[in-house]
Amino acid sequence: MNTSTLAYLGDAVFEVIVREKIVMEKPGDVGRAHHTAVRYVSAAGQALAARTMIAEGFLTEEEEHIYKRARNHRAMSRPQNADPREYKIATGFEALLGFLYLSDDRQRLREIAAEAVRIVDSKK
Repeated sequence: MNTSTLAYLGDAVFEVIVREKIVMEKPGDVGRAHHTAVRYVSAAGQALAARTMIAEGFLTEEEEHIYKRARNHRAMSRPQNADPREYKIATGFEALLGFLYLSDDRQRLREIAAEAVRIVDSKK
């Protein structure tokens, strides 16, 4: 499947996982919840998580291959509010999540999403 399509789906999946986590932990103020979610789902947050997971060997060989294929794919659009390099890395991360979702590997999808959240939290 096209890596842009995988990234499109992965972006939505990650957003739902992050929002679910925030709402379950601190229900209430939607504005604060949105502000909190942006830290994780932004290109900067996703790029930080992806770089760290690769450096630590958290991803399997196949997962890293999917990530790199999407990261290196020539995009037709330009990021609006993100560094272009971070945007490409984030796109690779999102494509990996989209791939895992379509592969019905929900356990691994949740593991990677949880690790991404942990990484972003550790850099507060």
